[in-house]
Amino acid sequence: MQTLYDALTAAAARWPDGGFLAVPQRAHRPYLPQGAEISFAQALAAVDALADAWAAAGWGPGHRVALALDNHPAHVLHFLALNRLGVIQVPVNPYYLPPELEYLLAHSQADIALALPWHVEKVSAAGSLPVLASDDASDAGAFAPPPPPRPAGSDAPDLRSEIALIYTSGTTARPKGAIIDNAYAFAVGRCYAEHGGALTVREGAERIFVPLPYFHVNAGINTLALALLRGVCLIVPDRFHADSFWADIAATRATAMHYLGIIPPVLMKAPPGPQDRAHGLRYGLGAGLDPALHQAFEDRFGFPMVEVWGMTETGRFLADCHAPRQPHTRAFGRPMPGHMEAMVVDDDGQEVPRGSPGELVVRAPGPDPRAGFFRGYLKNPQATEEAWRGGWFHTGDVVTQAEDGMLYFVERAKNLIRRSGENISAAEVEDALIDCADVGRVAVLSVPDPMRDEEVMAVIVPAPGAAPDADTAARILAFGRDRLAYYKLPGWIAFRDNLPVTGTEKVQKHRLFEPGADPCAGAHDLRAQKAEMRKAKA
Repeated sequence: MQTLYDALTAAAARWPDGGFLAVPQRAHRPYLPQGAEISFAQALAAVDALADAWAAAGWGPGHRVALALDNHPAHVLHFLALNRLGVIQVPVNPYYLPPELEYLLAHSQADIALALPWHVEKVSAAGSLPVLASDDASDAGAFAPPPPPRPAGSDAPDLRSEIALIYTSGTTARPKGAIIDNAYAFAVGRCYAEHGGALTVREGAERIFVPLPYFHVNAGINTLALALLRGVCLIVPDRFHADSFWADIAATRATAMHYLGIIPPVLMKAPPGPQDRAHGLRYGLGAGLDPALHQAFEDRFGFPMVEVWGMTETGRFLADCHAPRQPHTRAFGRPMPGHMEAMVVDDDGQEVPRGSPGELVVRAPGPDPRAGFFRGYLKNPQATEEAWRGGWFHTGDVVTQAEDGMLYFVERAKNLIRRSGENISAAEVEDALIDCADVGRVAVLSVPDPMRDEEVMAVIVPAPGAAPDADTAARILAFGRDRLAYYKLPGWIAFRDNLPVTGTEKVQKHRLFEPGADPCAGAHDLRAQKAEMRKAKA
């Protein structure tokens, strides 16, 4: 098999009536409120009809199509249709504001966008490319022709053909476009399938509930590839709904679930009841589950929650899935033979002694360390080579490794915030807030959050005439609302007379707070206002 479309063809032949894509019922949702399930055979027929229509309009290898389709099954169907043709998808984060969306569309050089009706106006305003509407009643129809000239590309898509541009926040102010190919998708799908232990996947039997967005690799590439290779049903709601979670799990006959840090504590807050065990879940897979809560969650709900480590750039992931598991720690597994090698190094790239903290670096086994990883960052070869210095991919995560090879997460070394599974560039938030008239200087960092793993904090030196009070904090938040997606906004703002800097005026974030001090003590808590902004955007 050379493409994900080939994998769909094989899956439809082997499991024609098996469920492939499912959406739980959700009243008042703007799409498929009654829910839906699509078999592999039905999906192949729909994908072929869409691919024929795209091809008839002239679309082919090298073109790029932005998909603003949320978690609608149409996202996967169009993606696989484009995959058949060698066209590259650019998934759109629906929470992006116009400046962020304008950057994504321009940087990716998308040729056209396909959007759900409620996104058409927003996407149209963010760029000059054509925008087509898609809804539950849409059929293949006729697509607008691509702009000339046709991009260079192979007439026969293969393993090395680009299939997606996934934008991921890093240490720079602007997200980077990670180039994903078919080889990456197959590598991560097989890695998932072969972990074993608590993550044993049964062919043609698993139904995995993934309350995460298709514009992330978790649902949109990784689990999708597993579904195609092993006959798994991918169940994707529009988002996580605490009020109906267990009912949705039961109704969709889910046998596994994916999670991020916010989901377990929310579920634990609900009163115990018969729903706690009225399910068929065999495992959960995710990251960011607090060790203090981990064992209690498993004891209450009766299935293992497997902590994993992975990145958009790596695709493949490591997992603490073999006995004896260590739910009371930040363990996330050992290097996986045949899939991913790992090492812990110092600033010079030399391996540190076992038990000592250092940066996690990873690579593929064999002669090509980049095999099955991302192809590189679009238009940024310098960042690509910097990430791969010394023949290892540098993750920016600080970890330790025990004598038996087990890896334990310590902290992120990169200028990056991980909130509810979203990677947020501190530099991007700083660049947005510094233009506010109330802000003199700003440093953005992460602070622990019991629900979301981490929350965004902005430490601000007020501009002359601005008071360091709650009204100023509220104005700064409102200013950011028009420039940043809601989840990037600061949940906390602390005011200072100055910021600690080096001789070259670089902010020393590690000196913003005394060791052991609570960074939120005395700061302005804006989390409730931030949540209201999310509701207003919904």
